[in-house]
Amino acid sequence: MDLDDICATLVKVAREAGEMILLADPSVDTSLTKKNTSDRVTATDRAVENMARQRLMDQYPDFEFLGEETFKVGQELTDAPTFVVDPIDGTLNFIHGFPNTAISLALTVAKQPVVGIVYNPFRKDLFSAIYGRGATLERANGTTATLPLRRNPAPLSGLNDCLVAIEWGSERKGPNWELRTSVSKKLLSADGAMVHSVRSSGSAALDFCYVAAGWMDVFWEGGCWIWDVAAGWLILEEAGGLVAGANPGEWTPTLEGRSYLGVRGAAAGQRVVVEQLWGHMNGQKFRF
Repeated sequence: MDLDDICATLVKVAREAGEMILLADPSVDTSLTKKNTSDRVTATDRAVENMARQRLMDQYPDFEFLGEETFKVGQELTDAPTFVVDPIDGTLNFIHGFPNTAISLALTVAKQPVVGIVYNPFRKDLFSAIYGRGATLERANGTTATLPLRRNPAPLSGLNDCLVAIEWGSERKGPNWELRTSVSKKLLSADGAMVHSVRSSGSAALDFCYVAAGWMDVFWEGGCWIWDVAAGWLILEEAGGLVAGANPGEWTPTLEGRSYLGVRGAAAGQRVVVEQLWGHMNGQKFRF
């Protein structure tokens, strides 16, 4: 399996998808409700995924395909080579014209990501990684930098020195919502973790990449799906980051586990930060 060739193909697909997203007019691209008003899909989501599926299946017909918009209930990741695709991660941003969306493309083998591409067409930021070879960011001006962007990232001394990414998801009531909001409050409060601040970019794929770059320190998320995280997971790990689960004790999360806690690369302190965040959950867990 030529991972370089596959990576080049995914980059080409990502750039074509980016052009489709930029040419789309979200003001006339009617969105439809999937689960509720905060969980939406547009014609552009579906068109991008159809294009990606066609390009990838034409070139690699023996591989499997797992995409957000063509996912069927009961479909699971297998050990076979599988393309995992989110055509627009950050659909709500796209609908509102907020320029923080990405196409996320990954290849998994034996249920592990081995190639990952995340591309934000608005910023022309192309994050990429191949297993065992590190991660990079190619910018709009064509320059490429190795991740993390700081060659000697500072050790992590604790959550109170961290900029934390949290997304709110579409589940806005019930135990998972109460846990998400209560932990967020504890992270921000002076009598809690007192983190530097919390950011919500609207895209889990980009959150993983921003932690990989070192622009943010931690990403805590329960409830998103494999297509949101498969590429970003690899990019973060290849940048020296750590991926645990969002729930206490989950040191070996799975791509389909819907529970993720990413920490940036650092010479020390990654596990300390993970355990501190888990401590603010008071033994509770996300359940999906």
